[in-house]
Amino acid sequence: MPNTITSLQNPRVKNAVKLRDRRGREKQKRILIDGTRELRRALESGVEMVELFCCRELCENSSLDPLLQMAAESDGAVLDVSLEVFAKLSYGERAEGILGVAHTPRHDLDDLSLPERPLLVVLENVEKPGNVGAVVRSADGAGASAVILADPRTDIYNPNAIRASLGAIFTLPVCAVTNVQAFAWLRQRDISVYSTKVNGAENYTTANFTSAAAVVLGNESSGLSAAWDADDVSSIRLPMLGLVDSLNVSATAAVLLYEALRQRTEGNSRRAVE
Repeated sequence: MPNTITSLQNPRVKNAVKLRDRRGREKQKRILIDGTRELRRALESGVEMVELFCCRELCENSSLDPLLQMAAESDGAVLDVSLEVFAKLSYGERAEGILGVAHTPRHDLDDLSLPERPLLVVLENVEKPGNVGAVVRSADGAGASAVILADPRTDIYNPNAIRASLGAIFTLPVCAVTNVQAFAWLRQRDISVYSTKVNGAENYTTANFTSAAAVVLGNESSGLSAAWDADDVSSIRLPMLGLVDSLNVSATAAVLLYEALRQRTEGNSRRAVE
C-alpha cells in the first residue's frame, strides 16, 4: 500500500514505542492498547483513541472493520504499517495485527457512581501489573463496583495490566490514590472494610459481604501495612491446609469476590421469597 508506514524512524511510531515504558506513558499522557478484544472494550467504553496502527498482513480485513469504524468515529487516525514496524510496536508475542494509542482514562474516587451496596476491591502496594489486571478481571466477573489502587507500585494502564484484565480495566472504574485517601473515602461512606491477612481473625466464609463492603489485599511479599489495622477494620483469612501460607493476590481476590457474590445472590433470593 502506498500510504503504509515502513520506517521505524517515523515520529508516530517512535512515540508509540515509548509508551511501553511508564515514564513514556506519564510524559505523553497516553497508553498503548494491544489486541482486538482490549481495543474493542476500550472503544465501547468511550476511551478517546489517538491512533490505530494496523498491519493488514496479520489479520483478516473483515474482522477489523468494526474496530476501524469505531476508531474513526472517535476521531482516531487509522495508520497502516508494515510487518517490521508492527513487530516494533507490538507488546510481547501477540500479533493480532492491530494496536491502539489512546489518551489515558481518568477515574477519581469522588466521581464514582456507586450502587446502594457497593462491592469494592482495594489493592495496597501491589507492584505486578499482571496481578492488577487479573484482579480487575475477577472484579468485573463478580460484579464489583470498582477497584482502588492504594499507594500503587505500578501504573493502572501498564500493557500487562490491560492484557491480564482482558480489557475489563476499561469497563470497570479503577482509581489510583494514597492509602490515606482510600481509607478516608471508605469511612466517609460507611463501607465495611475487610483486610485479608494470613492470621486474620475471621474465616472469609463467615464474614458478611452482603452490605456495602470493601476487600483489601496487600503486596504478596509484605502483606498489608499497619494502616489497615484500625479498630473499624475486620481481618479475614483463607484456610491454607498445605505447606504454603497464602495464595497469589489475584487468586485470593477471586475467592473473596465470588464468596461475596454467593452471599449476595442467596440474600437476594431469600428476600424475593419473603
